[in-house]
Amino acid sequence: MQRPDWAPETIDVERPSVARMYDYYLGGSHNFAVDRAAARAMVAAVPQAPLMAQANRAFLRRAVQFLTDAGIRQFLDIGSGIPTVGNVHEIAQRHAPDSRVVYVDVDPVAVAHSREILAGNDHTAVVQEDLRRPDRILTHPDVRAMLDFSQPTAVLVVAVLHFVSDDDRPTEVLRTLRAALTPGSYLVLSQASDDGRDEAERTEAEEVYRRTDSPLWIRSRAELTGFFDGFELVEPGVVWVPQWRPETPESAEDAERAVFLGGVGRLGG
Repeated sequence: MQRPDWAPETIDVERPSVARMYDYYLGGSHNFAVDRAAARAMVAAVPQAPLMAQANRAFLRRAVQFLTDAGIRQFLDIGSGIPTVGNVHEIAQRHAPDSRVVYVDVDPVAVAHSREILAGNDHTAVVQEDLRRPDRILTHPDVRAMLDFSQPTAVLVVAVLHFVSDDDRPTEVLRTLRAALTPGSYLVLSQASDDGRDEAERTEAEEVYRRTDSPLWIRSRAELTGFFDGFELVEPGVVWVPQWRPETPESAEDAERAVFLGGVGRLGG
C-alpha cells in the first residue's frame, strides 16, 4: 500500500498493529488497510470488540478523574497508544492544569502522533519504549525531566498486559515500577479476560492477534488481581471496567460484555 504522509518510514505498513487496530475501534483515522482488515476479522470473531475498546477508554477517563480528585499531578501512561479524544492529559489538565503526563508506547505511529498533538504542551512528554523494559522507561531522560518520583505518581498500564506473555514476567515488570514509586502513588491496570467467555470465541480472537505485532495473552480476574501485589485496591476492586465507579447505574449493565477487567491500587506506607 502507499505510505501515508503521517506514517514514519520505520514502520511496516503491511503488518497489523494493535495500536492502530485500537485506534480503529475507537473511530480514529490513524490506521492502515491492513489494520482495518485485522480489526474487522476481530469483530467477526468477537462482535463486541469496538464496545470493549470504548468501555476501556471510558474506564481510563474515570480513573484519571479519580486520581486528580485524589491529588495526583503526575501520570506515567505506559502503552498509551494513538492519542484520541479523552486522553490522560486532557482529563488531568482540565481539572488540574499543572498535571504532568508522560506517554510511553512501543509503536512508532503512536509516538509520532503523540508528539505532533502534544507539541507546545510543556507539561507532557512522549517516549518510545517497551513496557517489558521498565528500567529503560524509569531512567529515560525525558521521563526523569518531567516526573519527580519522590512525589506521588500514577502509573497507568491500561489495555496492555494482554500483550505481555508470562514469559516476559509481567509480575516482575510491575514490581520494578512499584519500587520506583513513593507511598501515596497509584497503579491503574486493565486487560482482556477470558472469565465466562466461550472457548471458541477466545480461540478465534487469539488467532486474529497472532497475525499482528502483539499476540494475545488473556488472563483471569484472579491473575489480574495478583498484579496489584503491594498495592491496596481501591473500591470496588478488580471488576469489569464498566462497573468501576460508573457515572450511572445503567452504564454498568451487562458489564461482562466489555471483556476488560480493571482496577486501581494505592501504594501505602
